[in-house]
Amino acid sequence: MNKPASEPVTVRILDREYTVGCEPDERDGLMAAAKILDAKMREVRGGNRMAGVDRIAVLAALNLAHELQQSRSDTERRERDLSRTVGAMQRRLDDLFDTPPA
Repeated sequence: MNKPASEPVTVRILDREYTVGCEPDERDGLMAAAKILDAKMREVRGGNRMAGVDRIAVLAALNLAHELQQSRSDTERRERDLSRTVGAMQRRLDDLFDTPPA
């Protein structure tokens, strides 16, 4: 099965345009990611219009990586909690079905 050809897509981040190659079915995701990055970079830059773009980009990337790590940790915690709850429910069901009728 052939993969769709990569096509150029232009995104605007912090008032600069960047053209990147992207699969047609990934275009919407790329555009959404560019909006998130642009917003984060604007947040980091704040009112300091003189801050270097490379510094702003690194700080924005660090903030996004931290948010991703927190999200992963939260997901892992929820999965552990859910696994414990399902295990407890399974044990209760096993106890109910293993109990001889009175």
